[in-house]
Amino acid sequence: MRIRLADTDEAIEVYENETLYQILMRVYKDDYFKYLGAKVNNKLKGLCSRDFKNNDKIKFIDITNPDGHRIYVRTLSLIYVKACKDIYNDIDVSINHSLNKGLYTELQYKHLITKKHLNAIKERMQEIIDAKKTITTYFLSVDKAREIFSAQGMMDKVEMLKYWDKDSIRVYELDGYYDTFYGYLAPNTGFINKFDLRLFYPGIILNYPTREYNFELPEYTEQKKLSKVFKEAEDWGEIMDVAYVGALNKKIANRSISDMIRINEALHEKKIAYIADEITGDKNKKIVLIAGPSSSGKTTFAQRLSIQLRVNGKKTYAISLDDYFIDRHLTPKDENGDFDFESIKALDLELFNEQLIDLMAGEEVQIPVYNFKAGRREYSREPVKLTSDYIIIIEGIHGLNDELTENIPEVNKFRIYISALTQLNIDRHNRIATSDLRLLRRIVRDNTHRGNNASKTMELWDNVVKGAERYIFPYQENADAIFNSALVYELGVLKKYAEPIIMEIDEDNSFYSERQRLLKFLSYFLTIEDESDIPNTSILREFIGGSCFE
Repeated sequence: MRIRLADTDEAIEVYENETLYQILMRVYKDDYFKYLGAKVNNKLKGLCSRDFKNNDKIKFIDITNPDGHRIYVRTLSLIYVKACKDIYNDIDVSINHSLNKGLYTELQYKHLITKKHLNAIKERMQEIIDAKKTITTYFLSVDKAREIFSAQGMMDKVEMLKYWDKDSIRVYELDGYYDTFYGYLAPNTGFINKFDLRLFYPGIILNYPTREYNFELPEYTEQKKLSKVFKEAEDWGEIMDVAYVGALNKKIANRSISDMIRINEALHEKKIAYIADEITGDKNKKIVLIAGPSSSGKTTFAQRLSIQLRVNGKKTYAISLDDYFIDRHLTPKDENGDFDFESIKALDLELFNEQLIDLMAGEEVQIPVYNFKAGRREYSREPVKLTSDYIIIIEGIHGLNDELTENIPEVNKFRIYISALTQLNIDRHNRIATSDLRLLRRIVRDNTHRGNNASKTMELWDNVVKGAERYIFPYQENADAIFNSALVYELGVLKKYAEPIIMEIDEDNSFYSERQRLLKFLSYFLTIEDESDIPNTSILREFIGGSCFE
C-alpha cells in the first residue's frame, strides 16, 4: 500500500506489516535517529506502531516538536533510572519536578550521593545509549503488570493500577527492567544523543536539550528559592500521603477527600497570611509586585493578599500594567513582525515610575486608562491621592524584572512569584508538568468565562509559554516570596470540566494529538463530583467558576 509524507506529499510504497520505524529507516537512511515519533493524520504514534492504512499522511517528528521533545525526555528518564539500578541494585529513584533547567531527581540509597556516584551513573547511561538497546513495548493485563511491578518494588504503580479503568496497560521493557511512562518512548536508546548530570543536594539534576537553548543542553542556572518551595510542597504531600495519583484516588474513592480539600485550602490561606505579615512587618514596603505565568491564579491571589493586608491594618490600591501600554503604533515588534505586547518595551516605563513615586509621596495622580480599541491611553479616571498606610499592588508579567521599577528604591518593593508548582506526580518516574496543570486550568477558564473552545486555547498556548520563558522565568529568583498556587486535589475537579471541552477536538484538527495526550493524562485521575467543600475564595474557583472575586 501507499502512504504520503506530510512534509513533501510524496507517495511511498510500504508493506502492511512494516512499522513506522522501518519506514523511517528507509526514507531517512542517514539521519533517521533524529526522528522520535510520527503523526499519522494528526494522531501521535510511537515508531513501533503499525497503525496506519493506505493513503494515510505521515509526518515524522523530531525534538523540535513538543511531542518529539516529550518522547526524548521520557526515553532519557528510562535510561537514567535503568543506569541507576544497574549500578546500585537496591536504589530507589524518583523524578520529582523541573528545576535548574532540568529534572530534579532523588535517589534513596544507603549512602549520600557524591560526585563518584554521579560519574558512575553518567558513564553507565552513555554505555546504554551507545549500545542502542531495544526498548520493547508490551500491552499487559492489569494483573500481569501489577505482578511485575510488585516484584520490582514499585508500590506507587501498584496503587495507581487499583484505579485503572482499562483491561490492559502499556509497559516498556529495557534489558529486563519494566516501567510505565505517560506517553511514547523511542524504539531504542540510541535516539538519545545529549544529556548531562549535576549534583544538587540531596539529589541530581538530569539535563536535556531545551527549546530556550535551541535544543542544545542549557546553561546551568541554580534556582535555590524555587527549590525550597518545591521541597516544602513535597514534604507536605508526603505528610498528607498524597505524593502520587494512586494515593489521591484512594482518598477520592474512600470519600476522605473533603478533609484534604479543607486542609489544602487552609494551607493556602496560611501562606498568604504569612506573606502579608512579612510585607506589613517592614514599614518601608509600599509596592507589592506580583508576577507569574498564565493561569497561575494571580487575580485571586492578589485579591486574597489584599484582604490579609487589610486585616493587618493596611489599605490597598491596585494598578494594572495594561494601562501603561504605549500607543499601539509605537509598540515593538517580534521576530515575525507582529506587535510584541508582552515585551517590557511595550510599556511607558518613565510614566509608570513617575506616577508610582508621586503616589508614594502622597501627591495627587491621574492614573491612565488604556483604550484597547483605539490603541492609546486616555485620562478618564478621577485623580487619586494615597495616604501613608496604603500598599500599592501591581500584577503583571514583568513584576520581577528590575527594569520595570528601576526608579523605585529597592527598600520600598516586595516581589512575589506565583505559579502552580504541583507536588503531585503520577508515580515515581512520571512527573506532572506545571505547564500541563496551567493549560488545563486555562482550557476550563477560557471556555467557562470567554466562550473559547479548547482548540483556540491550544492555538494561543505556545506563544503564552514562549512569553513566560522570555519574560517571567528568568526573573523567578528575584522574588522576595514564592507562592505555590497548586492544589493537590484540583485535577480531580478539573477533569470533569476539561474532558468534554477537549473531546470536541476532531481528528482533522492539528491539535488532535494534544487532545489525545491530555485525555490520557486525565484518565489517571478519579473525578471529584462534590464541589461543596471548595470555598468561593479558592484559586480553583477562578477557573471553574463560583469565585466571590468575579
